[in-house]
Amino acid sequence: MTTDIAGFIATVHPYDGLGQDEQARVARSFGQREFAAGQTIYAFGERLPGIYLIRSGRVVVTDRNGDSVSQLGPRNSFGERGLLRDGVAVTTATAEEDCRILMLPREELQGLIRDHRSVARFFDRGRGPGRSSDLAALKVQDLLTRAPLSCAPDTPVIEAARKMRDAGISSLGVTSGGALIGLLTIRDMSNRVVAEGLDMRRPVSEVMTPDPITLAPDALGYDVLNVMLERRVGHLPVVEDGRFVGMISQTDLMRVQAISAPGLIREIAQSGSASEMARVTARIPELLVQLVKANQRHEIITRMITDVADAVTRRLLDLAAQRLGPAPAAWCWAACGSQGRQEQTGVSDQDNCLILAEGADPDDPWFTNFAGLVSDGLDACGYVYCPGDMMATNPRWRQPLPVWQGYFRDWIAHPSPEAQMLSSVMFDLRAIGGDAALLAGLQRDTLAAASKNSIFVAHMIANSLKHRPPLGLIGGFATIRSGEHRNHIDMKHNGVVPVTDLARVYALQGRIGSVNTRARLEDAEDRQVISASGARDLIAAYDMIQTARLDNQAQLVSAGRKPDNYLSPADLPDFERSHLRDAFVVVRGMQSAIGHGKGILQ
Repeated sequence: MTTDIAGFIATVHPYDGLGQDEQARVARSFGQREFAAGQTIYAFGERLPGIYLIRSGRVVVTDRNGDSVSQLGPRNSFGERGLLRDGVAVTTATAEEDCRILMLPREELQGLIRDHRSVARFFDRGRGPGRSSDLAALKVQDLLTRAPLSCAPDTPVIEAARKMRDAGISSLGVTSGGALIGLLTIRDMSNRVVAEGLDMRRPVSEVMTPDPITLAPDALGYDVLNVMLERRVGHLPVVEDGRFVGMISQTDLMRVQAISAPGLIREIAQSGSASEMARVTARIPELLVQLVKANQRHEIITRMITDVADAVTRRLLDLAAQRLGPAPAAWCWAACGSQGRQEQTGVSDQDNCLILAEGADPDDPWFTNFAGLVSDGLDACGYVYCPGDMMATNPRWRQPLPVWQGYFRDWIAHPSPEAQMLSSVMFDLRAIGGDAALLAGLQRDTLAAASKNSIFVAHMIANSLKHRPPLGLIGGFATIRSGEHRNHIDMKHNGVVPVTDLARVYALQGRIGSVNTRARLEDAEDRQVISASGARDLIAAYDMIQTARLDNQAQLVSAGRKPDNYLSPADLPDFERSHLRDAFVVVRGMQSAIGHGKGILQ
C-alpha cells in the first residue's frame, strides 16, 4: 500500500516537489481510511489528528452553522485551517459519496513545513491575506450587470410594476433630475399596495422607500454583505456623485458565488455527457474575470482554471471507461503543456498522451476508442485539438512504458531540434487519471539521466533562448509589425514561454520534480541552482508578466470578446507599461546569464 500511496502523492502538490526518498518516507506516514456516503470525517470543535487528502470520492465541508463552505474531490486537502492554528476543527467534513481518505499526522506535516520551503509556501498561501473570499474582495462596480433602471416619482405603481416585469428585475430606483430619491421593490408593492388594497394608479412616491441606504461603486462586496445582513435589505442602490448608477441585489451575490472553481467542478462531476460539461466550461471566462477582479494571484487563478480542466478530463475518462468496459491493461492519462504545469488561462488547447503498461497493445481497439472518446469530449468542452497533434489519439503518443522510456533515451542521447522541442513538452507531463505510478517512475528516471548528460542540458539551454522577450533596440517594446495583432506583443510566446523554458532548464540542472513554472523557480532557489537574488527577480518578473496577461484576457472577456494572448502596450498606464518592460529586461538578463554561464552549442 505504501508504494501505491507514494505514486499517488507524487501527483499532488506540494508533495510532488519532494525528492523520491522523501516522498517514500512521507507515504509511509500517511494512514488510509474509507468513509461511507453521509459519514462524518470530523466535526466542528473536534481535535484534528492531521491533515486529510482525498484519494477518491467527494467531501463536503460545512461551517459551524451547517452552511456549505466547499465541495472537494480527489487530490484536495482539507482540515489544515484548524490544524495549523490550534489543532481544533473550524469546519465539519462529511463524505458526500463513498470515499478513500488519506491522513498525514500533524507532527509529520509540521516537519514538512519546517524542512521544505515549498511545502511551507503552499500552506501559508492558503492562510494568507490574499486569500479573501472572491465576493468580499470584488468591488461593487464589478458586481453591476446592467445599466440602471429607474422611474420618476410620479410614475403610477402599475407602470413601474410592468417596467420591472418586462426587464425581469425586482427593484427600481426612483430618481428626480438624475438624483436618487427612493427605492421601489416588488416587496414594497406587495406589502404597501396589494396587501393594503391601494389604487395601482397611485404614484410610486407614496409607496417607495425614501432616501434608501446606498453604496459607492468603489465599495467592496464585503460592504454589500455587511449592509444587507445588518439592515436586512435585499437591494442596494449604487450612487456616484449623487447620480444613480446601478443596483445590487441578492441575486447578483448568488450569481457571483455560483461561479467558483469548486462549484464548476461539482457540476462536472455530476455530468453525464460531454455536452453537459460544455455548458459548464462555457462559464470559465466568467470565472477568469471574477478571479482577476478579486485580485487573486495569477498562480491561484491558473491553478483553479486548470483544476476545472482536470475535472473535465477525469470525468471523460470515467465515462469512456464505463462505455468500453474493463481496460485490457493498466494505463495513465497524462497532460502536458499548460494543463500539465497547472497554468491554464482563458485560452487553452489540449495536449495529452497515454502511457500503457508494459506488454499492452497500443493499437488495441479499446485504447484507440478510449483516446478518441476523451479527446473528442475535450474538444467539445472547448479544449480544442492540438494543432501539433500532441494527443493520445496519435499512435505515437499512445504507447507502452518501455517505448516511452526509449523515446526519452533517444531524445537525451541525440538532442536534435525535434528532440529538444519534444523534450520541452514531455518534461511537463502530469498524471490526470489511471495508474500514476507509470508516469512517476518514467519522470524520475528520465530526470536523473537527463541531468547527467551535459550535452543534452546544453542543447536544452540553447532551446530555452529561442523565445525572446519583446524588447526593442532603443528601450521600447518590439511589437508585432503587421496583421491582425499589429502594435501588440504576444504575452504567451514572448512573455511567459521564455520564463517557462528557463524554469525547465533549472529543473533539469537541479533534478527538480515539480512541473509548475513558479514552483520550479522557487525550488531552484532552494537548491541553489540560481542565486537568491536572481530567483527573486525572475519570480517577480514572471508574476508581473502573467498578471498582465490575465488582466488583459479578463478585459477582453468583459468587453464581450474572446480572450487571447495579445496585449497592446500603448493601452497600459505609464506605470504598468514601465514595470512590464522592466520584467522583460529581467528575463532577458537571466537568458543571457544562462547562455554565457553554460556554453551554448551553436
